[in-house]
Amino acid sequence: MNDAAKDIWGELERLPRPPLRDLFAADPARVEQLVQRLEWPADGGMAGMLCDWSKTHLDDAHLAAFERLAQAMGFAERRRALLAGERVNASEGRAAEHLAQRGTGHEASVEEATALHQRMRLLVEAIHQGALGEVRHLIHIGIGGSALGPALAIDALARDLALVNVHIVSNIDGLALEAAFAACDPATTLIAVASKTFTTIETMTNAASALRWLGDNGVADPYGRVVALTAAPDKAVAWGVDETRVLPFPETVGGRYSLWSSIGFPVALALGWDEFAAMLAGARAVDEHFATSDGRANLPLRAAFADQLYARLRGCQTRAVFAYDERLRLFPAYLQQLEMESNGKPPVAGGPTAPITWGGVGTDAQHAVFQLLHQGTHLVPVDFIASIAPGDALDPAHHRILLANCFAQGAALMAGEISSDPVRAFVGNRPSTTFLLDDLDAAALGALTAFHEHRTFANAVLSGINPFDQFGVELGKRLAGQIGDVGNTFDPATLALIKHAGLA
Repeated sequence: MNDAAKDIWGELERLPRPPLRDLFAADPARVEQLVQRLEWPADGGMAGMLCDWSKTHLDDAHLAAFERLAQAMGFAERRRALLAGERVNASEGRAAEHLAQRGTGHEASVEEATALHQRMRLLVEAIHQGALGEVRHLIHIGIGGSALGPALAIDALARDLALVNVHIVSNIDGLALEAAFAACDPATTLIAVASKTFTTIETMTNAASALRWLGDNGVADPYGRVVALTAAPDKAVAWGVDETRVLPFPETVGGRYSLWSSIGFPVALALGWDEFAAMLAGARAVDEHFATSDGRANLPLRAAFADQLYARLRGCQTRAVFAYDERLRLFPAYLQQLEMESNGKPPVAGGPTAPITWGGVGTDAQHAVFQLLHQGTHLVPVDFIASIAPGDALDPAHHRILLANCFAQGAALMAGEISSDPVRAFVGNRPSTTFLLDDLDAAALGALTAFHEHRTFANAVLSGINPFDQFGVELGKRLAGQIGDVGNTFDPATLALIKHAGLA
């Protein structure tokens, strides 16, 4: 960490810490200053998301200091390098060009992404038109970013309008694959194999079992029912996939940032190309905001200011995310990989690693974990995510109650409640941020997801982290491959487990 950044952190640590109630009382314009709207194009106008940091401990002094910290940590230059397609992933010597998949970034990379998208669109539309026969189901096999992004998008957007029913399988546990088999007719099922390297052991093992299932159930040419999504097209062809059904994506697109590439194939197949394009457009609008806004006006950067305040200045080890929308039930799990795989590393700039991301769905979570949030000894910053427009066609009372609970929980966390009975007392002063969408459609999901990608990048810059490698993922997987090898020695406890399970 450079001296300027050290000085600013020292200044931030010395700032007063008034409770949230006092911050509101001292500043009648607090809501106006800390609630901003992020917008993107929609049919007939603009749609957007209200971002409310008023119930956090951010104030003008904190924001001004964090703006100077961003300057001291070289945020503008790091952002420029990201957008320019430079080698921002220093440990692996490559760029991180997921933004180019959405039309923002280095010109040549954007042109390549456009061409690859057109290749994918042609295949998607050919399948819809019957080029591969009747297709009613797709079993999408991947893991990590190759599964979490598609699963999120399909669960959120394809509940009542899927052109093809998609079943996401990521777990090597055979029960997961058997459940997909049980839901599908082999004669009308395609298999998508999603692997950046086309060597991921969980994915390739599941793919081989899927091929056997097709063959065992009367499909004469199982490989003719496979689409490969990979940055290693030659390996996919060598494995047996015809090159016309190989959808490549660049090596510079990381797994947890890959939804926008051919990894999004199952989304386009389920929803149609126009919906996938709308998701890209929503993300691109946030990219443009992130690229052209500075300081506190840059809303993903402002979100990172709040994250840093609680992780570093207040010692919060976790951050909770609650989606008050059933369509976003997978969003906390998606963020877990995005944030913890990106920034779960010792910061070069000193201080703590990224907080643990966890969460759930409202109102279910209120009857499970909110007891701790309100009266526990842990300070846990909370993100609430909701949509003004409902996703259901039932009595509007359902959605009114849902939103009322969302807003009331934030108010209760902040205000608390005084009681002479200790078990009924709530200290309050618990921070929360609310992200309120106009509606949850494809563009909104794209915008929400891109916002959190940029928030993650901003946190990495402020902490001095490379968010684009993931060596911590690889150690355990490498050791798993060595179990059963005679020449490898594990600790006595692990050896006993191996022996007891019959693995050696």
